[in-house]
Amino acid sequence: MDLLRFITAGSVDDGKSTLIGRLLYDSKSILADQLEAIERATKGRDDGTVDLALLTDGLRSEREQGITIDVAYRYFQTPARKFIIVDAPGHIQYTRNMVTGASNCQLAIVLVDARHGVVEQTRRHSLIASLLGIPHIVVAINKMDLVDYSQDVFSDICIQYAELAKKLNVNQVTYIPLSALNGDNVVDKSESMPWYDGPALLEHLESVEIDDNVNLEQARFPVQYVIRPQTTELHDYRGYAGKITSGQFRKGDAITVLPSGETSTIDAIEVAGRSPAETHYDEAFAPMSVVLHLANDVDISRGDLIVRTDSQPVVSQSVEAMLCWMDTKEFKVGNKYLLQVGTARTRCSVREIAYQLNVNTYEETEGVESLKLNDLAKVILRTAQPISFDPYRQNRATGGAILIDETSNVTVGALMLIGEA
Repeated sequence: MDLLRFITAGSVDDGKSTLIGRLLYDSKSILADQLEAIERATKGRDDGTVDLALLTDGLRSEREQGITIDVAYRYFQTPARKFIIVDAPGHIQYTRNMVTGASNCQLAIVLVDARHGVVEQTRRHSLIASLLGIPHIVVAINKMDLVDYSQDVFSDICIQYAELAKKLNVNQVTYIPLSALNGDNVVDKSESMPWYDGPALLEHLESVEIDDNVNLEQARFPVQYVIRPQTTELHDYRGYAGKITSGQFRKGDAITVLPSGETSTIDAIEVAGRSPAETHYDEAFAPMSVVLHLANDVDISRGDLIVRTDSQPVVSQSVEAMLCWMDTKEFKVGNKYLLQVGTARTRCSVREIAYQLNVNTYEETEGVESLKLNDLAKVILRTAQPISFDPYRQNRATGGAILIDETSNVTVGALMLIGEA
């Protein structure tokens, strides 16, 4: 049974938390004690309904304000598939939370209020989903019950979003009209919209193809730990532990260690802490955690990247990237940060802000000297040591990076690496 990780995003009060609650409730994925808790919390309501949003709005401040602040994760499964739901905040000041939540998602549900159509946050979240390379977008046009389940309203919003998707070069977009409050087209097809002949939301989530999202071409292995047991029987043992982030490795493959450029071949592949003689693994692939043994001693440490020699990434000290700034302190030309790509970490300085991206018009503004919280921009960084990476569009696993404040050790920026500057 495979796993689909998806995020819900949209403007404030579009009904993201209610949609997730309805999805869990109607698919019978709520534990009895959870249901009792939200029934107690909403006891005495005039309409006698249960507030399903309370299933995801877990913080006290979220309950008091009636909004989602933090990213919430929920897990459920059906006979067809396992799911991880990421509920992202809708307020503009929490856009950075959406970036962190969406970074590993394979699908994004962008909610649109049927009464309001495409708004600023719809554009912002769609842009972020596009930059993060999320391959599947579902435009869930919610609150159709408040527009009398009008087909014309649904069609107009589809046309609005299609223009947006064209600008962002997003190809795989699915449009679903629904009412999270009433359950229309969430788990079961709605009788109120006979004009809609597509799938309900859960049906689409169960059937969307996700196997093509695994990169099996570019073999990448960031070294997390060097294993060197000090025992008599294993005195010649040296292994390099980590997780294969993409591609596959086979015994006998010629490999290159980056950024040093040293070469060797894979002598053995160890899995689950057992000796190679017990496992006899001849190959391993993403996302397996393994220990690689090489034919000869090579100077390797944490942060190095092992790749197949016939599939090389970019190695450079000058990097071009798209940045989402996530700190209240301004990002300025000349500032210095720690840059982390996979397990590798090095100091870097901001050489240039090529342009700032307007989230409403998608226009590029040049000549910008600083960025504020939640700003998006194309930047150029200079690193103290060479870093190894792939363009984010080709390989999300080795094309994503973060900026870390040197003094506070706080993550202050999310990067989608483009290439050598």
